Amino acid sequence: MTTWDKRGPSTTPVDLTDLVVRMDGVGVRRGTSTLLERVDWRVELDEKWVVLGPNGAGKTTLLRLAATELHPSWGMVHVLGERLGRVDVFELRPRIGFSSAALSSRIPGDEVVSDLVVSAGYAVLGRWRERYEEIDTARAAGLLAAFGIEGMAQRRFGTLSEGERKRVLIARALMTDPELLLLDEPAAGLDLGGREDLVGRLATVAVDPDAPATVLVTHHVEEIPPGFTHAMLMRDGAVVAQGLLEAVLTEDNLSKTFGVDLVLRRAGERFFAHLR
Repeated sequence: MTTWDKRGPSTTPVDLTDLVVRMDGVGVRRGTSTLLERVDWRVELDEKWVVLGPNGAGKTTLLRLAATELHPSWGMVHVLGERLGRVDVFELRPRIGFSSAALSSRIPGDEVVSDLVVSAGYAVLGRWRERYEEIDTARAAGLLAAFGIEGMAQRRFGTLSEGERKRVLIARALMTDPELLLLDEPAAGLDLGGREDLVGRLATVAVDPDAPATVLVTHHVEEIPPGFTHAMLMRDGAVVAQGLLEAVLTEDNLSKTFGVDLVLRRAGERFFAHLR
C-alpha cells in the first residue's frame, strides 16, 4: 500500500490485526496553528488508554480523529480497520461510543433521558419515529442502572446536574455495544463525590472482559480509573511519552508534560500529583 505524508509517498505495510486505532505520522493544522505534530499511536482490542496533558496539548484533537469527526492534515488514521478518507464515516460511527462536552451542548434541554440513551442506536439525539425493540429499551435501562441514574430515566436532560449529565452521556456511548469507547474529560466539572463515584463506575467497566477498547482524556492523574492499562502524555501537540501505564506515568514524564516540577504518589491503583 502506498501512502502519503508531508515528505512524499511511503510504502510501509499497514498491519491492522487486532488494532482498533492506528495513527502513522499524523498531523493536524488549522490556519497557522499546528494542533498535532507527527503522532504515531496504536490501540489494541483489550487496551484501556488514558491521554494526559495540559490545555492545548492536542488531546481532544486526537480523540476527534479516533471518533472520525476530524481528518488529518497529513499522515494516516485507521479506525476499526478502516482508513479515514476511504470509508463512509457515517457507517463507521455507530461502532464508536463517544462522550464529550461538545455533544452535551448540542442536546436540547427537554430531551428525555431514556430516549437520549436508546436513540444512540440510530445515531440521533432523541426519539423521532424510530422503532425500538424491547431488548433495546432494556439495555438502555440497564446502562442507566449501571451508572446509578435509573431513577432519572424520565427526567429532562436540562434538569440534570453536571455529574448526572456525564453519566447519561457515557450510558449513551455504550448503548450500541461499541468496539471503541472514547471519553473526553468525563469527570470535568464534577465535585469530589461525583468524581470519585464516576471513577469507580468507569473502573468497573474497564475490568469487564467484554468492555470495548477505551480512550479517556483528562488533565488529572486522580481521574485515572483502576484497570486502565496504557497512557499517552502530550504537550504542544506532540507526544511526550506513551506505552504501558506503569512505565509511562513517572514524575519525570509528568513534570515534562505539565511544565512544572511534580511529585507523583500512588495509593493502591490510584494516582495523585502535586507540586514539589
